[in-house]
Amino acid sequence: MTASPGPDPHPARPFRYYDLVMAAFVTVLLCANLIGAAKAAHVAGLTFNSGVLFFPVSYIFGDVLTEVYGYARARKVVWAGFAALIFASFMSWATLAFPPAPGWPHQAAYETVFGGTPRIVAASLVAYFSGEFCNSYVLAKLKLVTSGRLLWSRTIGSTIIGEAVDSAIFYPLAFLGVWSTDLVVRVMITNYLLKLLWEVLMTPVTYRIVNFLKRAESEDYFDRDTNFTPFSLQT
Repeated sequence: MTASPGPDPHPARPFRYYDLVMAAFVTVLLCANLIGAAKAAHVAGLTFNSGVLFFPVSYIFGDVLTEVYGYARARKVVWAGFAALIFASFMSWATLAFPPAPGWPHQAAYETVFGGTPRIVAASLVAYFSGEFCNSYVLAKLKLVTSGRLLWSRTIGSTIIGEAVDSAIFYPLAFLGVWSTDLVVRVMITNYLLKLLWEVLMTPVTYRIVNFLKRAESEDYFDRDTNFTPFSLQT
């Protein structure tokens, strides 16, 4: 006679807004990469990729997910975003590979907007995967260190690390050898600082979202016994 298993220490429970936050995260991620990534903007003497203004919002959603629901549930969302990026990259490649219809004059425009080189696509995927997991891991650990206080220190601190990893991977992998080393470094540092500034400016909004979700979901997860491997979908 075998003993019956004990109760699940982390039983599944329904959440009202978790799926909506996941959908928002993936939407921002795809739009920032597919719409914002193709245009270089110049404002107030600064030249930057327009996606820089929107991609950090995915980190804000990552902060909210880890802070409220815990690392394991945030991990599922990061994987969902990774799968969405892979599919979007494949769809872009397949769409461009189809011969254009006679008389349809927009193939060159499509290639300009959606024709990222395999090197840039690969760099983007690796940087996203690494940066998002570092962001979530650091926030979860800082929450334990601060005993759930000083939310701003976790959201900003985790973004400092996550965006640093993302930028340090993406720009050299995507552009080193194509751009001059000096240009790669300058663009990387400028975009990194813009992302951090955006995170700081959005801190009051992050506070409102986190506090609302904690009340609505009756959840404020602490990752005390969490397996922090990124290679799992278990919650």
